[in-house]
Amino acid sequence: MQAWGNRTWLLALLGLTALRLLAAILIPVSPDEAYYWVWGRALAPSYYDHPPMVAFWIAAGTALAGDGALGIRLLGPIGVAIASLLLAQAGEALFPGRRAGLWAAVLLNATLLFGVGSVLITPDTPLLVFWCAAIWAAARLHASQDGRWWLVFGVMAGLALLSKYTAAFLGIGIVIWLVAERQARPWLLRWQLWAGGALAVLCFSPVIWWNAAHGWASFAKQGGRTGSAGTGSALRYLGELVGGQLALATPIIFVLCVVGVALACVAWVRRRDAAAGLLVALTVPAAALFLWQATGNRVQGNWPAILYPSACLAAAGYLGAPWRRWKQAGVALGLAVMLLALVQAAFSPIPLPRRNDPTLARLGGWPAFAAQVEQARLQQGASFVAAEEYGLAAELALHLPPGVRVVAIGDRWDLFDLPSPTASQTGLLVRSERRGDGPPLWPGARQTGGIVRARAGIEAERYRLHAVTVAPDGPPLALLPLRR
Repeated sequence: MQAWGNRTWLLALLGLTALRLLAAILIPVSPDEAYYWVWGRALAPSYYDHPPMVAFWIAAGTALAGDGALGIRLLGPIGVAIASLLLAQAGEALFPGRRAGLWAAVLLNATLLFGVGSVLITPDTPLLVFWCAAIWAAARLHASQDGRWWLVFGVMAGLALLSKYTAAFLGIGIVIWLVAERQARPWLLRWQLWAGGALAVLCFSPVIWWNAAHGWASFAKQGGRTGSAGTGSALRYLGELVGGQLALATPIIFVLCVVGVALACVAWVRRRDAAAGLLVALTVPAAALFLWQATGNRVQGNWPAILYPSACLAAAGYLGAPWRRWKQAGVALGLAVMLLALVQAAFSPIPLPRRNDPTLARLGGWPAFAAQVEQARLQQGASFVAAEEYGLAAELALHLPPGVRVVAIGDRWDLFDLPSPTASQTGLLVRSERRGDGPPLWPGARQTGGIVRARAGIEAERYRLHAVTVAPDGPPLALLPLRR
């Protein structure tokens, strides 16, 4: 690694970005991505599930590259490449001359969370990009003691909040560092710190306004997850959390991050290393909260993604020469696993059943499935296609022929500024068998058949088809945007 020059590093990053853009073209769009594509066609200050940044990114990408997979995902690989450069610069600012920044960026890119997450666009993608940018600003602030970096940090933190609510841990971590670190406390009396905080709030204010106008729906949904009681045991949830991180960070890099953060804690306590304190404050409080949450409920595997930029910096900065081979092994394993996951998602060379292949369950067979749905619609003379699941409805809107309208049913669509279908129209409701044998949400639905979504002959999911009619006093309905 030390033999690598900056040019080699930049060429490697450029090649990795090109590979991710190619994967973005080849891998089918997932239901969540299709749902966020609907957001990008119905832009709003916020949404029921998350803040709006992912919608802005998709709207920009599709304006440049169209409504296909590349347009939807375009800004992800590019943003992650920029974030990698900023993280490398942050490491150089915190650990001058030790090439820790390059190691941190390489380790982060070798995780599945960052590697595959840069191809599939979700709110975590812009969150991690702006999170890395905020760490870069904080590192430059620490190295230069120039208060103007607080303004940059405030904007980056605000944009991270505009991406996902877990960005609040960024502010929490910085406040802990300011209070606990003696060298940082003088900033509490400087106007630049407070101006940076005001900029963060200003960036986030559209989300606050939207929630106030919609009964605080998004805050209530996401805030209700914290501390809610689950039905499993604490040991089970903790095991799922740790096991998920071992898989998503890859085992060697996960261990390197844990050891690196532990050594950073030692350096902060024993040597009053302010750089170590910054990394600890950005990692440990959020990690502790996720562990506490796992004692009573399931923590989704992607939630701790925000821990890894600072954890990789700690691993790069505090694990010296004896750990070099482990770093190399971790990077090699991580890149190999990432490549295998991308190839399986794009080409499915290994014929695995649904229970063993998450790429089949989420990504497999959507274009062919949409063609079957269109054939059934034409046979029944239906004027539209409908779905209860938001991801299924969005996939159909994305893959059905241009001009075929998709109607989504469910309470969440009341929060969108989307038109409703006219009364008395007849349609074809597509309903997954996973929803059970109970009646559809659409009153008066009459089952007319069924179809199967499959990839290379391997079943992904079964669906029932129902004939439906729009009634004036029916449940909330929304006409999804047409593909351009």
